[in-house]
Amino acid sequence: MRDDTRGSRVDPATSLQDRGSGPQGSFGTLGWTPGGRADRVYAALDLGTNNCRLLIARPTQRNFRVVDAFSRIVRLGEGLSANGRLGAEAMERALGALEICAGKIANRGVARARVIATEACRAAANGAEFCAAVEARTGLALEVVDRRTEAGLAAAGCAPLVDATCDGAILFDIGGGSTEVVWLARRAAGDDGPPRARIRSWASMPVGVVSLAERHGGVKVSRALFDAMVAEVAGMLEGVRQSWGVRAPGRMHLLGTSGTVTTVAGIHLGLARYDRARVDGAWLHGRDIARVVEQLVAMSFEERVANPCIGAQRADLVLAGCAIMEAVREAFPAERLRVADRGLREGMLIQLMRADGVWRRQAMPVAAEAQA
Repeated sequence: MRDDTRGSRVDPATSLQDRGSGPQGSFGTLGWTPGGRADRVYAALDLGTNNCRLLIARPTQRNFRVVDAFSRIVRLGEGLSANGRLGAEAMERALGALEICAGKIANRGVARARVIATEACRAAANGAEFCAAVEARTGLALEVVDRRTEAGLAAAGCAPLVDATCDGAILFDIGGGSTEVVWLARRAAGDDGPPRARIRSWASMPVGVVSLAERHGGVKVSRALFDAMVAEVAGMLEGVRQSWGVRAPGRMHLLGTSGTVTTVAGIHLGLARYDRARVDGAWLHGRDIARVVEQLVAMSFEERVANPCIGAQRADLVLAGCAIMEAVREAFPAERLRVADRGLREGMLIQLMRADGVWRRQAMPVAAEAQA
């Protein structure tokens, strides 16, 4: 498979082909029959301010199985906070990544896809111009989602990690240009796939790792500079904290989805290289998070580059992410944080599959010989 293959047009959340359902008894041994479209291949693409990410998956009995994936740091929002426009080099980086994604979508025979863009395209004066260039060059029709939709997708993707024994969770999704915070009630179980998110309230802040690092600097970060970043974000969260009036935070937990949170988890676990299987769903205590943050603040830029859980592409952004995370922890002081290496893409896949009814329970097929 050539990763630079150009794909055909893919409209957001639109059926591209209908290949029909598979054999009606293929899942019958577990008492589950597909809702007519379980043989389909689904794709979810998230073009953010910092990353371009793709998941391609097939439904399973209660979830889905990833058959292909792609992730690349493109920094589409580089310089956006200073001049209000997407830069030529940043757009070219994103276009190159999207061409690879279009090729994967075409080669995998994807039937249903959702292709979204978030804060960079929302905020940029030339966001619509860039989206038109993407469609002309790759065939992908980007859907620029609003912040409410972004928060809802993050919640849908992370809902399975809400501890069912707790009263709920405060989910935070640190992006490159925005951060969404969602107050989740205890998750709702169901017979139609993964647990559903129950959103009590949500908020979005126009600050992410790229925009915060560009304002304050991300290479040389002193303790005073780090504290200033925390204070800036804490000021944005103060109104949210007061309006929500979250009580008894000890009966809730935090749920963090971002490269920052997974990096902190990887360092805490002492990973020589990143291991999603050990990170996704891991629990961190507040004291463990504080220890890792102190360790990161004390590191030089070169030391951050050399750390296997950070690397050169994120060494200038990780402390801005930690500042956002610390502001969230100050606003909602729960003792435990659960780490999510999942989010918008998983939320899109779940919503597409649920809309197609692939997890809907149906009557078991009757064997042909029994009908005779």
